[in-house]
Amino acid sequence: MATGVPSGKSKKQGMDFQISYVGKKSEEEILNQPAKQLNRINLIEGNHEFETSGRMIYGDNLDGMRSLLNEGFAGKIDAVYIDPPYATQSDFFTSDQKLAYEDRMTGAEFIEFMRERLILIRELMKPTGSIFVHMDEKMAFTIKIIMDEIFGQQNFHNWITRKKSNPKNTVTKKFGDISDYIMFYSKSSKYKFNKQYTAWSEDAAFKEYSYKDDDDERYKKVPIYAPGVRNGKTGEPWRGMMPPKGKHWQYTPEKLDELDAAGLIYWSSNGNPRKKVYLKDSKGMAMQDIFMDYKDAHNQNIEVTGYPTEKNIDLIELLLKSITDQGDLVLDAFSGSGTTAQAAMNLGRNWIVLDSSNEALKALRGRVEYEQKRENVDLFSVNHFSVSFEKVAK
Repeated sequence: MATGVPSGKSKKQGMDFQISYVGKKSEEEILNQPAKQLNRINLIEGNHEFETSGRMIYGDNLDGMRSLLNEGFAGKIDAVYIDPPYATQSDFFTSDQKLAYEDRMTGAEFIEFMRERLILIRELMKPTGSIFVHMDEKMAFTIKIIMDEIFGQQNFHNWITRKKSNPKNTVTKKFGDISDYIMFYSKSSKYKFNKQYTAWSEDAAFKEYSYKDDDDERYKKVPIYAPGVRNGKTGEPWRGMMPPKGKHWQYTPEKLDELDAAGLIYWSSNGNPRKKVYLKDSKGMAMQDIFMDYKDAHNQNIEVTGYPTEKNIDLIELLLKSITDQGDLVLDAFSGSGTTAQAAMNLGRNWIVLDSSNEALKALRGRVEYEQKRENVDLFSVNHFSVSFEKVAK
């Protein structure tokens, strides 16, 4: 695989094109709409494994987010995950055949629906905040252009492909559609990211770490240079040799001496140095942008809320762990089955979710009440959690 070398010639970051469609509003028009009042429905409190608080706003999420901005939440959200409608022109029902939500909008109406909400989300996010937008193939590529426009192409980090279900024996003239997509953006270049890992399988570990030292410890050999010329210490000679042409040392000569003294430099028969990296020091395999092990719950024969389009909670926890720390504030503007709120509770994050569906409200209530009734809840310390349910005024 070819590796590009940065040219050093910087170009102006940003969009030199935009998507155009009928009904596209200015950002000023979107941001200057008045906020509606929020009316508290009730409050649920109890003991929990950790200190956390949550809030559900029941009603149009556009009104709800404007109310949050009016309350002073601008620049306060650490992380966002949304799984919005996908412009399927379908209705979605719960397992007991209650209407969960309608997904009727398409084309320009759907694009502007998403754009208005993404602009408000951006305003609510901290400068260090990040967002995951979960879509299928129907509108994901169009919404990517909108995301570039709102958050900037330079703040796009990943297009994650997820295996969402088991293989399909489709009768249509196409390959089985078993994937969907998650776009990862940040609000600025100064964003938080906690690298995630998966455990090594024995076969993969033995293949990757194919050498053994005298103590029978497995290791691999990696280059100690990287692409690009540097004029500082990493571009100076070490042990009488220069890094290969067009490259620089990954470490200063002093640091390379320390690694060599510690027995962590492997010298080949022709005097080529490489670094020894040991399996015992590995955190696992760094996660890549293809997720194979996070199929949705209803495809895995496990207990679910009965809400349609419910996402795998392990997936949401993984995403939140990658961009938040304990105590951070998470937003989900399309609460649905409440998986984001549940994941945030599990991880000790605070959360705000919004939805206009009565079935979404019921699903989240069920999750919160389950947390209260867990048999081992009294084994925890007296850390407190509270959840408020509020309704957007008509």
